[in-house]
Amino acid sequence: MSQRKVILTCAVTGNAPFNPKHPAMPVTPGQIAEACMEAASAGASVVHIHVRDPKTGAGSRDPALFKEVVDRIRSAKLDIVINLTCGLGAIFFPDPEDESRGLPESDVVSVAERVRHLEQCLPEIASLDITTGNQVEGSLEFVYLNTTRTLRAMARRFQELRVKPELEVFGPGDVLFGNALVEEGLVDAPPLYQMVLGVKWGAPATTETMIYLRDLLPQGALWASFGIGRDQMPMLAQAVLLGGNVRVGLEDNLYLKRGVFATNGQLVERAATIIDHLGMSVATPAEARQMLQLAR
Repeated sequence: MSQRKVILTCAVTGNAPFNPKHPAMPVTPGQIAEACMEAASAGASVVHIHVRDPKTGAGSRDPALFKEVVDRIRSAKLDIVINLTCGLGAIFFPDPEDESRGLPESDVVSVAERVRHLEQCLPEIASLDITTGNQVEGSLEFVYLNTTRTLRAMARRFQELRVKPELEVFGPGDVLFGNALVEEGLVDAPPLYQMVLGVKWGAPATTETMIYLRDLLPQGALWASFGIGRDQMPMLAQAVLLGGNVRVGLEDNLYLKRGVFATNGQLVERAATIIDHLGMSVATPAEARQMLQLAR
């Protein structure tokens, strides 16, 4: 009997503030592209890409930065599935004196602006965070604001661009809205769901949570899950055992073990070893494309 193939995504840098003591956090477009190449060489099926301001290191949604990263990967003829974040432009910092107003740090923009980098880069996959709620990144607390109207418009634009949405879900209501997008024909088969576990004020990183969310998915859906920080590898093993796909990378976890910083390549190698020890194997990029029925 052939081994089950597991799609292994590496999220190489993320958007949130990170420990400045990390010796090799990818920040510039060149560094982020190199991190994608490192992950691919270590055996990843997919790379999930954010970009950062090269001067400050802060997360960015500048289309020019995304374009530079993607162009570098493609010019290197790297065989890896490219997955771009589309989660920015939805951050609302309420004024504590009047929560009907946003502070200047808020970044809530139109659908057209949120998908501009997808139009320029045309990745195979992009994340669509189908959630609204309180979130915390380092010392920052904000409302992640995605209305159902905005999300439907984004899903429609993804479909027009032939970019597969990775439906990022943070709780059961998010899964149910994802199911509605599928039923309404705004997401092509097979739908892909990504369970985000362990984010503060989101779904906890437990086996029970993963099983519950999995059981809400529509028939024929593909799914993946990941845990934050110390829960990264335990949740990876649990997702593999429950029939899902997985994600690792410095976006979600900076360490190999307590006090020891990781690289993306090391996290991918550890993940691949766990998958192998559980009797399965990592999907090649070509196999991942076939499993996901990608349009390009």
